[in-house]
Amino acid sequence: MSDPVRLRRLIEERLQDTRPAVDPRMAYPAGVTPEANQAIRQFFPAAPIAAAVLVPIVEHLHGLSVLLTERAAHLKHHPGQISFPGGRIEPSDAGPLDAALRETEEEIGLAREHVRSVGYLDPHLVLTGYWITPVVAFVQPGFELRLDPREVASTLEVPLAHLLDTANHHFRERMVGDVPIRVHDIPFGGHNIWGATAGILMSLYRVLK
Repeated sequence: MSDPVRLRRLIEERLQDTRPAVDPRMAYPAGVTPEANQAIRQFFPAAPIAAAVLVPIVEHLHGLSVLLTERAAHLKHHPGQISFPGGRIEPSDAGPLDAALRETEEEIGLAREHVRSVGYLDPHLVLTGYWITPVVAFVQPGFELRLDPREVASTLEVPLAHLLDTANHHFRERMVGDVPIRVHDIPFGGHNIWGATAGILMSLYRVLK
């Protein structure tokens, strides 16, 4: 769907009245096909830490795009990976939305007054020990970013139409323990979107399909 007005309305309709999950057992492994879910759950932590990410959809006049970050090269986990802004839900956070907005401000300086949340996607498990609640939001253009170099090397915007186009949904085999699984890749320019980021984008695709 290339019409940004219709696509925005569809996102709002499909995510209307969604609520964040409260039980990590409802989360499923990120970045894998739904069929592989049960086969690899044994390799994930029994008590994962709650986290949240923002899925920021920028409302340009020419079309919708998704704002993503490139993780700093010195980070312990997945350096250089294309990711959503976000992180651990702290006790001081009111919930996943508050955590996602706070982490986004800290990582890339996107002020929350530019952000309008519209709903939640299913939570995802990651092997690093977290269960992640994705918060989908629309972002008004005109914002200025201030990147925290300790966490973020750069940002990029990818057209949402590109991310939803099945021609750009690639698969490859990966071993988790002794279980072979198919995982998603979404190439864009010189970047490859994979792991939890690709899994969350595929979750959004399935919601809108």
